[in-house]
Amino acid sequence: MPRTLFISDLHLSPDLPRVTAGFFRYLEAASGAAALYVLGDLFESWVGDDHRDDYNNAVIAAFRQLSDSGTALFFAHGNRDFLLGAGFVEATAATLLPDNAVIDVNGQRLLVMHGDQLCTLDAKYMAFRAQSRDAAWQQDMLQKPLDQRLMIASMLRMQSRANNANKAENIMDVTPEAVHQALREAGVHTLLHGHTHRPQVHDFLLEGQPAQRFVLGDWREESGEAVTGVADAQGLRLETWRF
Repeated sequence: MPRTLFISDLHLSPDLPRVTAGFFRYLEAASGAAALYVLGDLFESWVGDDHRDDYNNAVIAAFRQLSDSGTALFFAHGNRDFLLGAGFVEATAATLLPDNAVIDVNGQRLLVMHGDQLCTLDAKYMAFRAQSRDAAWQQDMLQKPLDQRLMIASMLRMQSRANNANKAENIMDVTPEAVHQALREAGVHTLLHGHTHRPQVHDFLLEGQPAQRFVLGDWREESGEAVTGVADAQGLRLETWRF
């Protein structure tokens, strides 16, 4: 049975050469998979599909090679790449997922997402998320010159780091209430997401029935590893990819 693969939170950037090299090796190893789901924060920032420098073009070409080989490719927006749009999707021959997507993998229905929408205790971030996903706000941003967008993205990253340094750990994690609500609305008992950089499998009860939450890991420049997801004949599980 072909594998279905899940990754998130690569935060690709020319400043992270080890992660970048590991990403390209991962795509080579993914050849032959039925599908690859990239669940947000593929890039450290994405300021628009017109930002086609050599680095971004190389990433696009690698994805296109994988999709042309027969692996279905899916992307979800994260909190760093919410401006990823139709141009990127067309260039990679991929499909852009809605915020909350229910998929069928080997007969198992899963809810997949980036996961930032589940961090409901972080009021400041949730307000920014609502603003940055607004169509009018995005249109206004994309009409700005590329250099200005890059400067704004850099400023937002600095602000995010400063804000997160002063937040309690629980504020930056998902809330059980949001997890349960998302699963109930989707009509499934299995959730897979990224965003929190806290890879783990959580077992719990949803209205008296067993449920699971799989959390993918971020790609770490220092240690050269990431926790990814794999679904095959043995079921859904987390695996460590070392690069």
